[in-house]
Amino acid sequence: QVQLVESGGGLVQAGGSLRLSCAASGSIFRINAMGWYRQAPGKQRELVARIFNDGSTNYAESVKGRFTISRDNAKNTVYLQMNSLKPEDTAIYYCNGGLQAYSGSYFNPWGQGTQVTVSS
Repeated sequence: QVQLVESGGGLVQAGGSLRLSCAASGSIFRINAMGWYRQAPGKQRELVARIFNDGSTNYAESVKGRFTISRDNAKNTVYLQMNSLKPEDTAIYYCNGGLQAYSGSYFNPWGQGTQVTVSS
């Protein structure tokens, strides 16, 4: 079964840092464009950062200069380094993206999410 599994969330004080990981599991040939999203209580899910096959990235304005998305293709894993965290960064963080299996099939799954809570 092809899936994405996030980890690394937790409780941190404002100004602190966390590193999230998103690992693709299953018979994965490669990961394509991948993104991190977040959803705060009572709000819609929003794009936080995205990374493409060529390594190019884009970010939501609210996280520019504080968050960094990266990827390790050998490990089929995407990371989100979050620095200078603010209480408004509190949300469930999800990863999503294109996965190509050895069978040739393509998948676009969502992970189960990881909670990030930033205290003031």
